[in-house]
This record gives sequence, structure tokens and C-alpha cells, in this order.
Amino acid sequence: MAYDAALKELSALLGDALTLSKSDLDLHGRSESHFPPTPPDAVAYPTTTGQVSELVRICARHGCPVTAWGTGTSLEGQSQAVRGGVVVDFSRMNRVLEVNQADMDVRIQPGITREELNRELRATGLFFPVDPGANASLGGMAATRASGTTAVRYGTMRDNVLGLEVVLADGEVIRTGTRARKSSAGYDLTGLFVGAEGTLGLITEITLRLQGQPEAISAAVCGFERIGDAVAAVIDTIQMGIPMARIEFIDTASVRAVNAYAGMEFPEKPHLLVEFHGSDSAVAEQAEAFGAIIEDHGGSGYAWAQKPEDRSALWTMRHNAFYAILALRPGCRSVVTDVCVPISRLAEAVDATTADLEAHGVTGPILGHVGDGNFHAILMFDPNDPEEEARATAAASRMVERALKLGGTSTGEHGIGIGKRGYMEQEHGAAWSVMGRLKKAMDPGNIMNPGKLVPEPD
Repeated sequence: MAYDAALKELSALLGDALTLSKSDLDLHGRSESHFPPTPPDAVAYPTTTGQVSELVRICARHGCPVTAWGTGTSLEGQSQAVRGGVVVDFSRMNRVLEVNQADMDVRIQPGITREELNRELRATGLFFPVDPGANASLGGMAATRASGTTAVRYGTMRDNVLGLEVVLADGEVIRTGTRARKSSAGYDLTGLFVGAEGTLGLITEITLRLQGQPEAISAAVCGFERIGDAVAAVIDTIQMGIPMARIEFIDTASVRAVNAYAGMEFPEKPHLLVEFHGSDSAVAEQAEAFGAIIEDHGGSGYAWAQKPEDRSALWTMRHNAFYAILALRPGCRSVVTDVCVPISRLAEAVDATTADLEAHGVTGPILGHVGDGNFHAILMFDPNDPEEEARATAAASRMVERALKLGGTSTGEHGIGIGKRGYMEQEHGAAWSVMGRLKKAMDPGNIMNPGKLVPEPD
């Protein structure tokens, strides 16, 4: 093995917390999307920042790649060890370290998931709002700058991470940011590591902004004949300043899938799913105002869900839409891709994507976060049919080209990893090479998640 010397030292450091078992290697070589498995040479399960620091020092001495792993739910291959080496699984670093209730922030280890954190916070009257759908680790969410259904009101991980503890490529441990709500002191290193996908260092602690649990929550669903009408209703809602907590779109194919999968009975047409947070009176006013807007745009079947179990069923349906879509073709795989465009161009982008998929014979239900112009396509293919897979990946490429022409980005929340690295120069121009120079300066040995996000080093 190329990294025998490093693994011998790591075994002495970690003991049973370093494994070379085939089952562990296979588990940590898989992806939720279409990328082929890439098992690492070893998997480490550290429990302290000190262990992570020494692990990285050992790997740096031997030129052994290091890849962080949270729960493995990333969709662009970010957590796959494409150059081998050691995957660092943070599942045993999953504690809440400090809750500052008065200041509405929390300090955590990276392995805790968002659902686990919110269970820990229930008695405080606070919650962490970023919801990507999957029960992802918060370290992984920070590393990929995740967002999700609630970003329209609460922002993305970029807006909710106050500070970090990071182990750099030479093993040095640094802290970025403070618990203050603003600062003008130097470079924003927190922002640099949030979204760096583990290419600059390993996150070992996170300080997060929290929100107060709303007094009242109300959710609703409504149908539209055309996606353009639904988007126009959302634009009017935003321009009127109505504070939506979530506003999601699912197309006709997605509705058909969730009806079959979850036993729902939605009319087979595009739908919006919306949720409001606030006081009882505020939520009632917001619901009434939104109802008037969707009526103006031809919305129908406007039904509210105020009981917790009804709201939970609605959003569980949305979060399970991926699995519902896969169930349309048992045994298939999918290119799970996303793009983001200015909201005013969203209907155009979705309509063009739908027409493109029909023209090329690709099955690809569309859903997304209409409140911020971000949508996803689940492009399905038979893994035993290379030609069908090629059509799906080509359709994903055309989605990116279309989004960039409309003033958007290749990804609104899935990130770059290996899947979208080929579009970075087109999107960023010379700025992509600046990212590469930052990577080379901070990780001259190119051991931190190599082969992802940035250009190959010279």
C-alpha cells in the first residue's frame, strides 16, 4: 500500500479507532449520487481535536490524503476519497459543548447532526433553522455551505456560522470568528472555510447562530397550472415583504411520484408548499395576504396545515421526494443536480429544462427552493445502460450552461466536489485560479481532500 508508513503511525495513535476493514472502507467510498465507489485506504474515528491535529501531522509527513466525512449525504462526491488515503469520520465528535441561551448561539462538535442538535435545544426555546432535508452533520453542512428549505428566511450556513475551530494541513489548530454578531477585524477566515469542502482544513468545532422557536407555525399547499404563475406569486410575496419561512416548488412529475410513494392525492400539476413562522396573529395575517396573492395568480386547492402532525407530513413528503422519484424506476440511479438563478429567471430556467429533458428522452422530475431561485433535477438512468447515463449527465451539463447564461450559478447548495469542478473556470474566470493559489499556499502538499473544488496544483 502506498501509505503503509502513515497508517502504521496512525494505528499507534488511534488504536481501534483506525480501521482497514473492507466493510468500513466500502461504506466510506460510496455516494448518494451517481459517482462510482472510491474506498479509502483507512477510516479514522477521532474523538478530540488533539487527535485530529496529530493525525493530520502524520499524514502531512507522508503525503497521505485526508478527507473529512460527516454522514455521507453530500451529492457531488465531496466526501469520497478519490486519491485514496484516510477518511476522517467525525461521528464520534458529536457533542454540544456550550449553549449560550441569552446570546442565542451554540458551540458544537462537527459530527452532531442538525436533528440531534435541535433535540438538545428543545428545552431552551431555541432552534437551529438550516434544513437541507437530509439529517446531515453540521460539520458537513458548514464545509459545503449547505442551505435548504428555510434559507429564504433564515439564510444558509454562511449566514449562521459565527466561528470555527480548524485543523490546518500541517496540523496547526486555529480559531476563526467570535461570538460577537459583527466584526471588522481582518480577513473573514470563517467565510473562507465555510464552503471550502475540506480542501483547506478539517473543521473540529463550530459556533452557530440560533433562532427563537416561533410561537405559531402554519403550512399550506396550493396548485398552479403553470410554473410561471407560481413563480410570479412568489415574487409578489417577496416584494410585499411577507416573511415566508419556507417556499418550495414541486413539478407535475414530482407530484405524481410523491402521490404514489406517500399515498397523497395532490392534483397532478405544479405545486407550492409554504410555511410561515411568528405569533398567532402575524401568521394569520401572512396566510391571508399570501392567499390573496395566489388567487390573483390562478392558484387553487389552497389548504392549510396547522397541526404539528399535518405540517410534519407535508414536509416529510417534500424531504422524501428524492426517494419517491427513485421509486418510479426501481433499480435506477440518478444524477442529482442543482442550479440557482435570479428569481425573475426561474420560470424560464425550469421551463427550458423541462423542454430539454423531454427532447432528449431523460426522466428528470424538478423541485426546489423557489424563494431563492434554486431548483433540483433528479435525472434518472439505468446503471446498465451507458447511453442513458450519458444522456442524463449531458442534460445536467446543459442545465449549468443555461443557469450561467441567465446570471446564475452552477450550484445553489449541493456544492462542487468532483461533480461540478469542470464548470468552475467558466463561472469564476480568473478567480478560480486565485482559489487554487490559496489552496497551494495553505496546503502545499495537496493532502486536504485533493481532486476537489479547485484547480490541480502546478
